[in-house]
Amino acid sequence: MLESVARVESLTDTPWIYLVVTLSVLLDVFLPVLPSGVLIATAATAAAAGSGAATGHVPHDVPDILALVLCAAAASVLGDLVAYRLAWRGGERLDRAISRSRRLSSAQERLGAALSKGGGALVVLARFAPAGRSVVSFSAGATHRRAREFLPWSALAGLSWASYSVALGYFGTRWLGAAWMATAVSVAALFAAGAGAAYLMRRAPRQSEAS
Repeated sequence: MLESVARVESLTDTPWIYLVVTLSVLLDVFLPVLPSGVLIATAATAAAAGSGAATGHVPHDVPDILALVLCAAAASVLGDLVAYRLAWRGGERLDRAISRSRRLSSAQERLGAALSKGGGALVVLARFAPAGRSVVSFSAGATHRRAREFLPWSALAGLSWASYSVALGYFGTRWLGAAWMATAVSVAALFAAGAGAAYLMRRAPRQSEAS
């Protein structure tokens, strides 16, 4: 982890950091093990530390925080859209694969009910849960949900998640001072948000059955 953080920090004074962030977020819909949230928070932490946040001096060789948010959010939506379109065209083979998994089948049913009722907040919640983005994007495509039902929520999810990840790293550094401490707190907060989102998603079907 420390070695990865060091590599990210070495990129923060070059434009490559934006490409790395974009590719990481874009691909983690297919490879949920990619720590894109950790990458973004670490980049924001390094940016805050390198910008002299405590003194207000902002040199030109550190990442722009707004640019980090926009890159991450745009890549999140684009990745969702690619997964959605692939699942849409997946046909019967994808349907059979989903039906063999209780988790995917349950997520597919909940997502369909949520989107049909205009309750796409599930899409936003899933963005914070481990692998939740993948399940939601593929399920939306496999069930042929209309893009206008899914993409606005995907955009809100991507922007919320990107803003949260960047804010953790940037403001954590400003408040805690030490970059290493801010990085550790940011990573812990990301995992806590993921665990909380997963818990709420598991509770959703029970509440709907009870009602």
